[in-house]
Amino acid sequence: METIAWNDFEKVELRVGKILSAEVFKEARKPAYIMHIDFGEEIGQRKSSAQITKHYVPEELVGRLVVAVVNFPNKQIGPIMSECLVTGFADGNGDIVLCGVDKDVPLGAKLC
Repeated sequence: METIAWNDFEKVELRVGKILSAEVFKEARKPAYIMHIDFGEEIGQRKSSAQITKHYVPEELVGRLVVAVVNFPNKQIGPIMSECLVTGFADGNGDIVLCGVDKDVPLGAKLC
């Protein structure tokens, strides 16, 4: 494992957002959802694609607080432009479990 300096970590904007909508990403090569996420007034709403279909259905994602990187460059994923990277951990099968927040915090709050 490579060691990084504190200022490297500070460059990553890990922010909390609330999932406003989630839908099946029909054009994706691997099963995925397209999510619209609200990061509050400063950052606004962002769109993301996530391969999280093994553990979640779209209806249960709406309203969930998630942690995402908001300062990566946008990335074209098929027909959509992903504007943030939602974080998660792989389970024993390699399927992604979302990294979330279990109490209310202001939307857009930075991980500290």
